[in-house]
Amino acid sequence: MALVNPVSGHAECVQPLGAPVDPPPPRPAVVKLAVFDFELEDATPAAALLGQTARNDAAMEKVNNDARQMLAKSGRYLLVDVSHVSAQPVREKSLRNCESCEATIALEAGAEQALIGVVRRVTQTDYYVQVQITDARTGKVLNQQSANFAGGPDGWSSGVRMMLKHQVLVSEDDAQMPMVN
Repeated sequence: MALVNPVSGHAECVQPLGAPVDPPPPRPAVVKLAVFDFELEDATPAAALLGQTARNDAAMEKVNNDARQMLAKSGRYLLVDVSHVSAQPVREKSLRNCESCEATIALEAGAEQALIGVVRRVTQTDYYVQVQITDARTGKVLNQQSANFAGGPDGWSSGVRMMLKHQVLVSEDDAQMPMVN
C-alpha cells in the first residue's frame, strides 16, 4: 500500500517498508498561455443612456493580477509575457470584438494558447465574467465559460477567481465526479 502526495506525485508512505510502488501517473504538459488583460464592458444604464462609464482601473488591475497569479500557480500554464504587445486590439482592450485575432497575437508572442476575459457590468451590483481560451495555431475555441455574480467593482477579482477555480481549472477527474445527495 502506498499513499501518493497529490501535489508532488511522490509516494510518501509505503507499507510494508520497501514494497514496490507503481510510478505516479504522468503529469499533463505545461501549456504556454498568453493571458491578455481582462476587458471591462460597461452595460449599465448610465453607460447606455448617458454615455457615462465609471473608471474602474484599480479594480481591473486587481482582476488581471489575480487571474495571472492563479493561472500560474495552477501548474498547468507557463504564462507568456504580453505586456510588450502593441497590436491595436490589445491597446484598445477590444480583443473580444476582433474575430479571434488574439490567437494570432498570442502565437506571435510565443504562446500555444490565448486567454481573453471580460467583466461585463450590467448594474452597479451585478456583473458577468466571461473567459475564453483559444488555440493560438488554429484559432479554435478550446474553453469558453461565463458566470453571473453579485457585487461591485471591489468583488470583480473574487468573481474571476471563483470562475477560474470552478469552471476553467477544474480537472477532468473533478468534472466527472458524481454529485452526492
